[in-house]
Formats: sequence, C-alpha cells, structure tokens
Amino acid sequence: MDLGGDFCLVCGAEPPLFRDRMCEKCTRDRVTLVKVPKNVPWTRCARCGIVDFKGKWSNVEPEDLWHELIQRNVQFHPEIEDLELGIIPQEVDGRHTLIHLDIEGVIDDLLYNEKHTMRARMSNGVCLTCTRRAGNYFEATVQLRSSARRLSEQEFQTLRKTLDQVMADMPEDPMFFITSEGPVTGGYDVVLGSKALARAWGRSLIASHGGIVTTTTSVVGRKDGLDVTRLTLLYRKPGYNLGDVIRWRGSLWRPASWTGEGVILEKIERRERTGASWRDLENSNVVSRKKDFIKIGAISEDSSAAEFLDPNTWKMVAVRLPFEHEAGRDLLLARIDDEWICLPQLGMDGE
Repeated sequence: MDLGGDFCLVCGAEPPLFRDRMCEKCTRDRVTLVKVPKNVPWTRCARCGIVDFKGKWSNVEPEDLWHELIQRNVQFHPEIEDLELGIIPQEVDGRHTLIHLDIEGVIDDLLYNEKHTMRARMSNGVCLTCTRRAGNYFEATVQLRSSARRLSEQEFQTLRKTLDQVMADMPEDPMFFITSEGPVTGGYDVVLGSKALARAWGRSLIASHGGIVTTTTSVVGRKDGLDVTRLTLLYRKPGYNLGDVIRWRGSLWRPASWTGEGVILEKIERRERTGASWRDLENSNVVSRKKDFIKIGAISEDSSAAEFLDPNTWKMVAVRLPFEHEAGRDLLLARIDDEWICLPQLGMDGE
C-alpha cells in the first residue's frame, strides 16, 4: 500500500473511496436508505369509516392510506436519488396490516436495495361530523317551498338532488353534513350542519330552478364572547319551469332562462323577448307543462298553417304555424283551452 495515497479511514482499503473517505464495504455498512418504525398507528372513525391524519378527517382509499403512512412515518436518506418503492400490504386481522417495503435507490453512485416490514395498527375513534350528528347539531335549516301551486313529490326530490351535487363539488368540510330531513306540511325541510353549505345550495337552486331565497338569522346563545346564530333559508320555487307555457298580462309566454331577479320570457304569438321579475309574475298561471307537449309530423302544410292527425281523436286538425317555422320540421304542440297551439321552439326543445 502506498503510504502517501488515499485509503479507507475505517479499514485501510485502497480506493475507490466514497462517503467520508470510506471504501464501498464500509460505506454500505454505515449508510441505510430508510429508517422504518416497527409500528405505525392510525385512526378510523367507527361510525362512518373516514381516516384521521393529524386531526384532519378525510376519505382515503386503502392504497392511498399505506402511501400516506409511509410518507408521514418513514425517514428517507436526504441524499437518495432514483428512488423506487414497492409496497405489498398483508392484512393480519381487522386492526393490523403488515406493509412490506422493497426500496431501491442511489447514494454517492452506489445502488442500494433494502427490504423492510412495517405494521400499521388501526384504532377506532369518532370524527367531528359523527360526534355532532349524534348530538343533533345544526347551524342552518333550508325550507323548500313553492309559489302559485303545490309541488309534486318528484319535484321535491329533484330539488333535493341538487344538494348532493353541491356537496360533491365543494371542498371537503367536516361541517358539511345533513342532520335531518323530510317532508313537512307544504314542503320539504333539510337541516344542515353548515351555514356556508346552506347558502351555496340556495345559490345553486336559483341558478338551476329559478325562484326566490329569503334568509333569516336567529341568535341561540353565546360562546367565547360571540353570538351563536342559526340560519333559516326559505327557497320558493316558481310554479312554472323553463319551457312551460304561462299566461301573463293577457298573452301566452314561455320562460326561456332564469336571471338573478326573475326570468327571460319568449312570446308565443310573435318574436318578442322580455324580462320579468318574480314580483311581476306573481299573477301569472301555467296553462301547459313542457312535459305534456307533443312533437308530431305535419301531414300537409303551407306558409301559415299545417294539418296533423290529432292523437286523441285521430282526426285531421289544422293549426297555425309559429313564426320562423322551418318547412318539414316537426310541430311542437300544446293543448291550451281545449285547442292545439303550435309553439315556437326554443333551444331547450332540441331538434
């Protein structure tokens, strides 16, 4: 050995040398890719099954759960490069799962491969949402009602389904839960755990179904020097839907789209478009529902009228064509005051 040359500080071996002037063998004996704890605890809600990670409850798939536990508990060497990680979970029982790790990486141009086993130990807990649900906690009540006519059960269910979509689109929040719900006299009530969720649902209802939202706030107590309030949100759906035929100010109109303050109307007898507020339309009434319209082909037609076979009597009936009718196009018919009226078609009617 050349006494003037480099050598391993541990065993005296000749180059090549690596970390801290040690040979490959001594380096491998002292460098590890990871430090893996023997046991790793995690908590699952015994009621709804969501997982707690450092105080935050969320829905986690099993595969994502194991990766999350590894990321939070396994210490990787700070200089590791080209890391490759293989995970094989092995369930022992309902509370214990063995996580087998196959780890490969490069440190100082040396390739390392290590195998470890970590035990994930599950404990039961109760999340904030389930705790509050069990105590019937709530912050807001949304009342679904109608103006001008009584809504059917199916219509109430259609309105109720919009809440599921709102909850799916909003970020996860432990307060976004339903305490109770059900039909009441004249409508449907939903009791919610969050004022923000109630307001978001109210905006969604107006955007998709029109109507008016009225909110009232009541003080129910004090906590930490601040008032504790509850919100009551009353939503009134108009008695008509987009595409229906309504009678307003002596003429027939079709609601074409909702606005923040009312609705855009299309006149049936001629091309005319106007906006009306909810207050303006209080005295309007529905004369035909969109679901009752029929589409039928004309037997004959000219520039102003068409003949078709009445599906109720199987007799030929003549009807005046609407403005801008395209020759050969199916007729959109509504039965109003015991006679057929051919309607101008809106974009919502399709081809």
